[in-house]
Amino acid sequence: MPIIVKASLGKEKYYTEVIAGENTLITDEPLDKGGGNKGFNPFEILATSLASCTAATLRMYIDRKEWNIETINVEVELENFPLTKRAIFKRNIAFEGSVIDEERIKRLRTIADACPIHKILTNDIEILTKFS
Repeated sequence: MPIIVKASLGKEKYYTEVIAGENTLITDEPLDKGGGNKGFNPFEILATSLASCTAATLRMYIDRKEWNIETINVEVELENFPLTKRAIFKRNIAFEGSVIDEERIKRLRTIADACPIHKILTNDIEILTKFS
């Protein structure tokens, strides 16, 4: 089943309402790019997708294994290099509430890489555009 997201941008520079199902969020550009800084910019949304998906995927696995890990913190830094057509995502994962041995860390790394957004970002991507 496809994911459908709709973005609407009126005359207020870069203030965009994005709707997915029954949920709405606001995106905007920072002040230095002419926006009002009223929401995440598109690059932040992209990094947010990886961070939140990684956390949720790890939580599902950790809960299934019944490991006592209180909090999963995922920080994603995105660097974009348009001239070389390269982007680098740096993902830092930390756990609060327990000490995790190396064997579990190795398994959790594999699970983090199995996050659906990670898979999309590391696969071939095709964008088909239609104007209507």
